[in-house]
Amino acid sequence: MQTATAYPTTSVPGQYWQWRGYNVHYVKAGEKHPNRPALLLVHGFGASTDHWRKNISGLSSDFEVYAIDLLGYGRSQKPKIEYGGNLWRDQLHDFITEVIGEKAVLAGNSLGGYASLCLASQCPDAAAGLVLLNSAGPFSEIDSTAEPEGIQSEIQPPKQTEQLQKLLGDVVKWIFKQPLAQFLLFQYMRQHWVIRQTLEKVYLDKSAITEQLIVDIHRPSCDEGAFDVFASLFASKPQGEKVDILLKQLTCPLLLLWGEADPWMNASERSKQFRKYYPQLTEHFLKAGHCPHDEVPNQVNPLLKEWVLLMSEN
Repeated sequence: MQTATAYPTTSVPGQYWQWRGYNVHYVKAGEKHPNRPALLLVHGFGASTDHWRKNISGLSSDFEVYAIDLLGYGRSQKPKIEYGGNLWRDQLHDFITEVIGEKAVLAGNSLGGYASLCLASQCPDAAAGLVLLNSAGPFSEIDSTAEPEGIQSEIQPPKQTEQLQKLLGDVVKWIFKQPLAQFLLFQYMRQHWVIRQTLEKVYLDKSAITEQLIVDIHRPSCDEGAFDVFASLFASKPQGEKVDILLKQLTCPLLLLWGEADPWMNASERSKQFRKYYPQLTEHFLKAGHCPHDEVPNQVNPLLKEWVLLMSEN
């Protein structure tokens, strides 16, 4: 009989780093090990360093582990600026350079996976390896493998005729560029019951959806500037390169961990696209949803550990 792992239920104490005049929150655990790179964990849309608590506790005995809140998320500052892959790429690069002090293995979920891929591909001096968990981001070709990320998946028109879909899509886009509509949607999406409802769509194991998880996701929405960050999703197209272009530039080892029950993306089809542009990758499919690191950490942590140790030996 397998003994259940006891994971922490409270936040890991963190600290702040000044970047471009903004406060950026991060946590650190574990000690540096000779010939082993540090790990940098990067959360997805609407999440924070709290979403990695099970992985921090499970990996910090073998690695120096960092988790960071992207600017605009978690406990980091939420200025009224343009957000996107290029901004977060620069944030991650400077964090690795100034705080970690050497190349790190980045592990990113969803939006954090895309930001990590931007960094690893365009700033190879900072990345020793890359782990993507249900990573977001569009390919240049028409991408039918991924539903729109996070909140945007909640506002898509019904899939009927192409002409009607385009018409409705244009109307929806116009509506949600209006400040009042954005504010009302923000107030709706930050309700505890709506957060739970959204999580129930993307977690295969509903028992992993705890009150603490809901509180962790809701809390940053109360911060000054949170609405401005939310509204920026509709203001302009996020800045960042397409995934296939980034994969063509990538030179470090790549591990893909897929929650195969993810309703926001077709993991098997998306895997084929990744393999098309980076065939030398390693990957595993797990019985989980969009956030396998939080839903099945007992599987993710050992896979990540084994891969990094093997990579470090080569």
